[in-house]
Amino acid sequence: MADSRSRFSIVRFGALCTVIALLTNCNGQNGTTPPVSNPAKSPVREHHPEMIPADGVVSPTLMQRATVQRGADRERKAGRVRNAAFVGMAPAGRMYRTHLIGKTRPMASLGTSSTLVLFDTAGTWGYLGELYAMAVANLAGHFGTVATEPIGSYTSGQLNQYTATIYVGSTYYGSASSIPSAFYSDAFATANPLIWIDDNIWYFADTVGPAAFETKYGWDPTNSYFANSSGTTGNVTQVSYKSQTLTRTIPAGADGGVLHPYILGGTYPAVTTLATAVDTSTSPSTSFPWAIQSGNLTYIGEIPFDYVTVTDRVLVFEDLLFSALAPATATRHRAMVRLEDLNPSDDPSQDMAAARYLYSQNVPFAFGVIGEYTDPDGYYNGGVAQTLTWSQEPTVANAITYMASHGGTMVSHGFTHQYSNVNNPYDGVTGDDAEFFLASVNSANSVVWNGPIPGDSTSWAAGRAASAISQYAAGGLPQPGIWETPHYFGTDLDYAGFAQYYPERYERSLYFNGTLVGGSVNYNSYIGQFFPYPVIDVYGTKVLPEDLGNYEPVPFNNNPAWLPANIIGAAQDNLVVRDGFASFFYHPYYGTSALRQTVTGIKALGYTFVAPSSL
Repeated sequence: MADSRSRFSIVRFGALCTVIALLTNCNGQNGTTPPVSNPAKSPVREHHPEMIPADGVVSPTLMQRATVQRGADRERKAGRVRNAAFVGMAPAGRMYRTHLIGKTRPMASLGTSSTLVLFDTAGTWGYLGELYAMAVANLAGHFGTVATEPIGSYTSGQLNQYTATIYVGSTYYGSASSIPSAFYSDAFATANPLIWIDDNIWYFADTVGPAAFETKYGWDPTNSYFANSSGTTGNVTQVSYKSQTLTRTIPAGADGGVLHPYILGGTYPAVTTLATAVDTSTSPSTSFPWAIQSGNLTYIGEIPFDYVTVTDRVLVFEDLLFSALAPATATRHRAMVRLEDLNPSDDPSQDMAAARYLYSQNVPFAFGVIGEYTDPDGYYNGGVAQTLTWSQEPTVANAITYMASHGGTMVSHGFTHQYSNVNNPYDGVTGDDAEFFLASVNSANSVVWNGPIPGDSTSWAAGRAASAISQYAAGGLPQPGIWETPHYFGTDLDYAGFAQYYPERYERSLYFNGTLVGGSVNYNSYIGQFFPYPVIDVYGTKVLPEDLGNYEPVPFNNNPAWLPANIIGAAQDNLVVRDGFASFFYHPYYGTSALRQTVTGIKALGYTFVAPSSL
């Protein structure tokens, strides 16, 4: 299963798995007993923590990028030539794959809007642009079809072919000519919604003329900077939106800043502050606009996909997409809960207790079922290898059929939820280890993700999914229509294999460099992402949201405990998304007390629990 433990520390405390991470630096989990590299064998089944990928971008190169951006911003303010190490010319004429979401699969259309996502590919960190673009495209996939394209490939007239256009400015260019002039002129002329994120907005104003820009939009990007009046980026730790205070957690030295927009006022057009950045480095703290809107232009002063958490300012962006792509959307707040890691070795009384409680509360739920239990090295069986199937454990299988007939929706959660007979990373046992990605625990007791399984392929992954289906059938279990990748770690090839049997995934997912721009896929560079609502992702699959993580009472692998109060608090923050979800998962072996607290608390916030099948 996807461990919300790891996922949570990443999402809430470090990096959104809507976020970029290098494999050698990605860790995060949520588990019971803090795992170690070589835990002592025990005949009593332990439950190792959930391992979840970091959300958002958490690469060490972000610190380098932030340093150069701060320097380039100072030079722009001083009127000097910008740092050539950071800027670059957007390549023109290179052919890229343009990804259309929702057109190749009839089921893929979740809405009627169309979005063009433009992104940077130039400069030392040009690869970041593709990662950010995938995050944006995935979210826009909730609203309809999406096309992605490098900004250097833009041609005249494209903007008016889409409901809205989103430009992700991740490369701080050295001149306005780095972006095609046709984009500036079309952006200024269009009446369709335009969302501009982070860099190069000042070149937009320069090109169309500062006076013309000011007259239309009421603010002056050419006199707007990432530094505050003291010449530093300060320390923005919060973003206020819809009366909620969201977190912004950037490591020291890795913050490139949030643009301080110079709003003109007076007789100029009104500028609406949509969200407010709070700089806590000053006493008292100071505030300035984080996101603004004037006319059809929405500007966001930073890329919200770095160091993301489940209570993060990325929620603002996820909600603002409704204004551009589905402005008539009514406010409603739905919730989902998934019982996790069910397998033939379970104590059926624990599974039944959780299911009976949810059924008694009229709470529809999902339950993730693993195809087969295996302990190839006898870690929990006195050194004797053990494999259990559903047909061998009819009492546990009966608990599954009870769930399916009492408000539950079955989800396939891998074939064995482990890999081979090796520690991956813990003990080789079902439910503890990853199935579709290599992992280890380093000397600092953190989980390290090391790349694809040897021999990874679409056919191999599809074969694992098919084997699980066979085991369900042999045990008399229902056949699920939804997939959940164990520990949320898989490759693009794996996702394609799962899609042969399952049209939907219910999880957080990984998106790798090379997916949009073509060429070789780089499995060392990816962005992890959770979603606040269903989306069609860049792989063309419908993904159901899980955005709150899971209950973990004990810290693990350098990640803190995640308690009902934490999950409920994150659900409260997610209320800012006007048609969003509060979705968490839970292990029945923890009993029902924490489950009761969490469900009761989420209901009290005004959420209505729904079944995955209703989406």
